[in-house]
Amino acid sequence: MARVLVLFTGGTIGMRYDPAVGAAVPALGARELLEHDPALQSLAELEVFEYGQYPGPHMTLERMWEVSEILRRELARPDIAGAVVTHGTDTLEETAYLLDLRHTSPKPVAVAGAMRTVSEPGFDGPANLSAAIRTVLSPQACGQGVFVVLNQMIHAASEATKTDTQQLETFQSPVFGPLGLVDVDRVIFGRSLIDRIVIEAPRIETRVDLVTMCAGADGRFIDFARESGARGIVVEGTGRGNVTPQAVPAIQRAIDAGIPVVIATRCAHGRVLDIYGYEGSGHDLRQRGVLFAGTLNAAKARIRLALILGRTSDPAEVRALMECGAY
Repeated sequence: MARVLVLFTGGTIGMRYDPAVGAAVPALGARELLEHDPALQSLAELEVFEYGQYPGPHMTLERMWEVSEILRRELARPDIAGAVVTHGTDTLEETAYLLDLRHTSPKPVAVAGAMRTVSEPGFDGPANLSAAIRTVLSPQACGQGVFVVLNQMIHAASEATKTDTQQLETFQSPVFGPLGLVDVDRVIFGRSLIDRIVIEAPRIETRVDLVTMCAGADGRFIDFARESGARGIVVEGTGRGNVTPQAVPAIQRAIDAGIPVVIATRCAHGRVLDIYGYEGSGHDLRQRGVLFAGTLNAAKARIRLALILGRTSDPAEVRALMECGAY
């Protein structure tokens, strides 16, 4: 029987309702979770690694890096066929993307979580864990990097995003759709990624800030990021990747200070592109040296920029790694 590493980091999948608190809190470890559904043990020989019981919002770039280091070490073992990482869904897509950007092994990794706690009817943790284990055991999964697996759907880590606060089908791949699904009798892949980006870096740069645009927004938060020591800034713009005219001077000051600025879009679907030419438009920003995030959402663009800056500060290399495969 194949051996699969189950790396437990916490999240709703390990929570239960606490009457004293009046809300759900971390409670279950990996072994308790596996004991909740004994059938999981029949899928593979499961080796447990207890990393922590962190809710999604408690995950940091440093912790994501640590998880990636654990995976790199454990997947190098010849007896490990693949790995499943349990994670809080609030930041699951960010961790999954960081893991994918650093993943060089052909052995597959699936990141899974739950939308309901063990105290709620229809606790989805065991089903999601089962689907994740079955995914990494599929021969078709080899060489495809890191997946996000919830609600029987298989998504690429670079494309998956949480779209609903409480629905079981919350994870979607808005631009290109899922890679496949986990059916009762088999794992089915409908497509695979043509280009997967891997960024080798000795560390991650944690001082990368994210600022969101809205109607009438100025550049105060961008200036604050620059003045307080940010090494990179991601701006979540509107539409095709546009900002308000009031924000442009602050973006220029950041660029003049040698800080890479990346523009993403707050839209759920679509790609950043410089098709408009007014002040604050994508074309204006492009001319100033702003980098484009492609189809990455702002949270993922931040992860990518943080990893790139852990490797290099050379402007040409930063641009090449940030926009590789997108422009």
